[in-house]
Amino acid sequence: MTKLIWMSDTHFSADGDVLGHDPRVRLQAAIDHINDHHSDAQLCVITGDMVNRGSRTDYEGVQISLANLAIPYLPMVGNHDNRNLFRQVLPLPDTCMADFIQYKMATPDGLIVCVDTHKIGSDAGEVCPKRCAWLQQTLVDSGNTPVFLFMHHPPMPLGLPMQDTENMENGQDFIDLISGFECVKYLFIGHVHRPITGTLGSIPFSTMRSVLYQAPAPRPSWVWDTFKPSTEAPCIGLIQLDGSSMIMQYDQFCQYEVGGKI
Repeated sequence: MTKLIWMSDTHFSADGDVLGHDPRVRLQAAIDHINDHHSDAQLCVITGDMVNRGSRTDYEGVQISLANLAIPYLPMVGNHDNRNLFRQVLPLPDTCMADFIQYKMATPDGLIVCVDTHKIGSDAGEVCPKRCAWLQQTLVDSGNTPVFLFMHHPPMPLGLPMQDTENMENGQDFIDLISGFECVKYLFIGHVHRPITGTLGSIPFSTMRSVLYQAPAPRPSWVWDTFKPSTEAPCIGLIQLDGSSMIMQYDQFCQYEVGGKI
């Protein structure tokens, strides 16, 4: 069995608050919880928005914080990230593409594939033809090995009126690509700062709460101009892989008041 930790949307900032939340306190709370209770995990996957402003200072800060994690981590790119600075500061596997933060990592119970959905200058995402070609070849090469896809942007609407405007712009192309491969067993998606599960055709998926702040539920309705994070506590995911089977638990690692403001 392979145990993974899933974090998402750390939005780290080296100074100040982000929407009334302290990203340094929140990330440290997550790291402490993982080190105290889940140091037996093989890897921690972080599905994008590593930093909030895309500055070198923020990347250096998050790298210093994550160096305290007792297990190796796989950082991923989101819409708040800067690929060039990301690559200069954060560690990446040897399998990473030259132009994108997209790579694979083998485990005893399947292949982890981290997809780069970042689109420069946009909060929405994309997977360009070059990334799609890499992914398609990776899925072909995997054969019967179970594949677990991690990404930042959802490729489909999730019933979230505001967040659905910032999904993967060529999501249907991505869906058509992965739907042709029985080896794809699960999608793990960040970006929306809410916990949602469902199926995409025959492929199950989950989204994750942010380590830093949570988006409010879609009802009562809200708009970006008046956006205010909800007072919900953050979570990480505890993932157990066993062959083609997957079990995930949402794990609250601290109270809302730790690094949050009411």
